[in-house]
Amino acid sequence: MIRGVDHVQVAVPPALENAALRFYGGLLGLPRLPKPEGTEDARGAWFAAGNVQLHVGIQLQGFAAATKAHVGFVVEDLERMKALLKGDGRPVKDGGVISGFRRVFSEDPAGNRLEFLQPL
Repeated sequence: MIRGVDHVQVAVPPALENAALRFYGGLLGLPRLPKPEGTEDARGAWFAAGNVQLHVGIQLQGFAAATKAHVGFVVEDLERMKALLKGDGRPVKDGGVISGFRRVFSEDPAGNRLEFLQPL
């Protein structure tokens, strides 16, 4: 029945919208996509992440960072990604090796957990 994953969404509070968009589009370098007409909210943004889209949505009330649920990004150079994250003041925690990938964990400006994986 399911043929694939089209997109994932992370939520951020309104006060951190600009910081999150700079993080995903600037620091991580994800290309920003235009939102199609009929999108219910003009806030936030959509980004391309390989064959999957990453949607950054604005949680107007009751925001809580996703500290267990997360997006896993496959990267070409894990050491470079670690340096970028650290240079931006993001925490970087070693995740060891799993299923043929070296990995680290970090978080976006809203505290949402992120995983970065490099194939061995």
